[in-house]
Amino acid sequence: MRTAGSAARLIKESGLAGPLPACRAPLGVAVLPGDLTQAIRPLVAQRYDLRHWTEFPRGGHFAALEVPDLFAADVTMFFRTLTDR
Repeated sequence: MRTAGSAARLIKESGLAGPLPACRAPLGVAVLPGDLTQAIRPLVAQRYDLRHWTEFPRGGHFAALEVPDLFAADVTMFFRTLTDR
């Protein structure tokens, strides 16, 4: 435990801490109120092909463990948006 500092150091020293290149793959975002960071929709939409955005009423960083019913339904809904054309 208590490895956040060493993990962050590895990312910084590897050169991966800079801005990420744009990604063309369809993206689905789940925002949970108890997560460590909060995504900002306008910034995400600028760089990615944002297809699905959900703001959950509860849950945190470990959504699949904390709110598995909501998370599974949201993942299913995202993939349906990709296949129902």
